Amino acid sequence: MDARVDFLIGHMKRDIQQRLSADVMAGMVNLSTSRIAHLFKREAQVSPQLFVKMMRMQHAKLLLETSFLTVKQVMITAGFNDASHFVRDFKRLFGKTPSQYRREYKVTSSGSS
Repeated sequence: MDARVDFLIGHMKRDIQQRLSADVMAGMVNLSTSRIAHLFKREAQVSPQLFVKMMRMQHAKLLLETSFLTVKQVMITAGFNDASHFVRDFKRLFGKTPSQYRREYKVTSSGSS
């Protein structure tokens, strides 16, 4: 993987809540916004924005499985700030709302022990 894309991905993972604009990301690796967008998509197969969103969704899913945070706290901790978009996007990705996912995960995981 290109070292600049790898650097940006590492930065995104270290601070999942941070909002990085295309201009900021480009500046971090000394490229133009269009060049970093093209390079990121070539290397990661998705845009930087979609990559961040998917990473945050996976983090939210993990928090629902492993924490006692409320859905709202999970949403904020994972870097989302709009509840309706979070719930809609979570359901689109995982087939259930965050609350449904947590309920069903707890039932499934407690039944397997």
